[in-house]
Amino acid sequence: METISPETYDNYIKALTEISEAITSDKYLEDILKLVVMVTARVTGVEICSLWLIEETGKGKQVRLKATQAIDPGYVKDRVLGLNEGVVGYIASTNRPLMVEDVLKEPRFKEKGMARKLGLASMLGVPLHVKEDKVIGVLDCFTLEPYTFSETEVSLITTVANQAAIAIENTHLMVRTKVIEEELEKRKLIDRAREILMSKKGFSGEKAFRWIQKKSMDTRKSMKEIAEAIIISQDI
Repeated sequence: METISPETYDNYIKALTEISEAITSDKYLEDILKLVVMVTARVTGVEICSLWLIEETGKGKQVRLKATQAIDPGYVKDRVLGLNEGVVGYIASTNRPLMVEDVLKEPRFKEKGMARKLGLASMLGVPLHVKEDKVIGVLDCFTLEPYTFSETEVSLITTVANQAAIAIENTHLMVRTKVIEEELEKRKLIDRAREILMSKKGFSGEKAFRWIQKKSMDTRKSMKEIAEAIIISQDI
């Protein structure tokens, strides 16, 4: 890590541009997460950059490692923390950046064995938050040498994290919208097929629906597929 130069600022702008482009693209979430950690590591020069997302589980909210550019198997393994567990959980629950000059001396840092193995020294973690300060995850960066991140670096990495949060939220919204659209389309097809059965077979609305449902179970096809077949046969 070095003092921020004009070239480094340019790299940050390029990184933000890449992430901003992802916001309006049709990339899947996994691709966006990989992009975020790769460009952040590239422009900051940190050894490891990782992105964690908050998940709702039967045990409550947890924070799960979703992307990293690290290749060591010990780091990329499936890792989950409680919302108040470890430095990642602390950052997620307090919605504040946290800088640690020596992870081996930080009580909240849980994985000291891994840190020794990889030679990790300092870290900076920032929350991923969207509107109304809703936290959806954490972006953290590790160096191999003791390092103190400047206020400017914290600000810039926070900006990257915020852009990433927007990209992630937009992807979730896009997926939810697609699911809703598909569900509405399926209902329209089933309703049309039901009307055809009511007209051709004299079924009641409920009986027509049950007929489609049973046909779906008997043939192991979706109700949408059965509805499409009924509509196609009617059109023919």
